[in-house]
Amino acid sequence: MARVIVIDDDVSVRYSLRAILEEVGHIVFEAKNGNDGLVLMEETAVDVAIVDMIMPVKEGVETTIQIRSQFPSVKTIAMSGGGRNQNFDFLQIASEYGACGTLQKPFSKEQLLTSIESCMGGDGD
Repeated sequence: MARVIVIDDDVSVRYSLRAILEEVGHIVFEAKNGNDGLVLMEETAVDVAIVDMIMPVKEGVETTIQIRSQFPSVKTIAMSGGGRNQNFDFLQIASEYGACGTLQKPFSKEQLLTSIESCMGGDGD
């Protein structure tokens, strides 16, 4: 079981991920943008941050960099549907800045859970 924060501006994505993660026993927190996520992380210890790459207020790469700097023990998983500029690989950039995993939207429940397990030190299978 992990304490997971889902940072995404899309409420339906947050709701779906919360349902999947709570179903298998994870404790889930939500934030609608990077700023809110960082504030919540100052108040609440988490193990994993799942961060959307394209958000208003504070985009995902910047949020990932700040998480790695301010909360080095928190594992970060970047997720993206590609965005407006498909030539710009947000997931690759997030990996270069320390994300331990990436998820290309849409992704399956199994991909989500495997990514969390892998980041937490499991075998990923």
